[in-house]
Amino acid sequence: MANYRDPLTYHSSSPAGKIGTCITKPLESLADLAVAYTPGVASPCSTIAAMPSKVYDYTGKGNLVGMITNGTSVLGLGNIGALAAKPVMEGKAMLMKKLAGIDCFDLEINEQNPQTLAKMIEAVSPTFGAINLEDIKAPECFEVERILIERLNIPVVHDDQHGTAITTAAALVNALFLAKKSLDKINIVMYGAGAGGIATAKLLLAMGAKKSKMVMFDSKGLLDTSRKELPVHKVPFVTKRKVASLDEAMEGADVFLGFSVGDVLKPVHLTKMAESPIIFAMANPRPEIDPLLARRQRPEVIMGTGGANYPNQINHTLVFPYLFRGLLDVRATRLTEGIKLALVEALAALGRGEGEEAYTFDAKHLLPNALDRRLLTTLTPAVAKKAMEEGIAQRPIKNWTDYMEKLKGVGPG
Repeated sequence: MANYRDPLTYHSSSPAGKIGTCITKPLESLADLAVAYTPGVASPCSTIAAMPSKVYDYTGKGNLVGMITNGTSVLGLGNIGALAAKPVMEGKAMLMKKLAGIDCFDLEINEQNPQTLAKMIEAVSPTFGAINLEDIKAPECFEVERILIERLNIPVVHDDQHGTAITTAAALVNALFLAKKSLDKINIVMYGAGAGGIATAKLLLAMGAKKSKMVMFDSKGLLDTSRKELPVHKVPFVTKRKVASLDEAMEGADVFLGFSVGDVLKPVHLTKMAESPIIFAMANPRPEIDPLLARRQRPEVIMGTGGANYPNQINHTLVFPYLFRGLLDVRATRLTEGIKLALVEALAALGRGEGEEAYTFDAKHLLPNALDRRLLTTLTPAVAKKAMEEGIAQRPIKNWTDYMEKLKGVGPG
């Protein structure tokens, strides 16, 4: 038996890679062939040409997501290029299928100009029911997403932004619940001003966090009024507070949110934080501070990371399969702020075990684990309902009992 604990063996075992395609209709006879291909295929083609919406009835478009990257910001590896990003894209496609029954084609596009990249994605968009942008560096990722949202009538989601923000916000809601603190009163230090950090900051402000109580650092230091010619996406997070360093910023901080690189947060920084500190160190593969060091310095710390090798994994895997499942099921045209907030509420409530018996919720269990099947039947309906409420669902669900039963049967094909 292959040693699947070794990543290279896992990926190279025949057939190489992690995903493939499968057929969904019989092809056992010449009669089947005549219906599946020529001449029978002309019938659905002609119908779609006359009425484009029929593509959802006669093809797999409605359950197909484009998993698209240019490889400029891959995990903790950085700009490794489109080709080297393919294992990650296959991995996300695998999770989509396993966790939510969604088919994916991964596209690795060798193009770094955001306008050109957006144009290329737009050109292939008729294939898909939704598009998941992934591992595209900031600030280009913001521009690519903006262009595609303006031009396309299917959901376009940059998951490094929105999936990360939703998961982080839900974990923070539950951490604050345990710490008996309120979002509108806490001091937040954010370290990292890329896609995940910016999106999380925006979402927390929409939920009630105070900009006056938030400071953000990028790789060059604090975003403050002394910084000239900042990229446009960082300008809203400039602070007027006089903070000379991370050391000063941590004085009295209730929350540290890291979206940067490993080991930038030191144990001495924790001594300066407020009571019941919360630290989400989400850099991969090494967090901003090792949880063992953090707990040694402050035993009461509520700690989360982006990795599965520590308690409290705060990772967008908890969100993106179910976000796309819900968007596809009601044929939503886009992702909205309302849907993101609904997901935060639903994920946080599931983490607290509301309505569940014998469910662990404590400082080491803020959220469900990434393979918890209740995520599908909790988050997906939250997406679908909010899309319907906001009038962006082109195929509203009419029988919720039947829909919930259908979700329970969703799984890999």
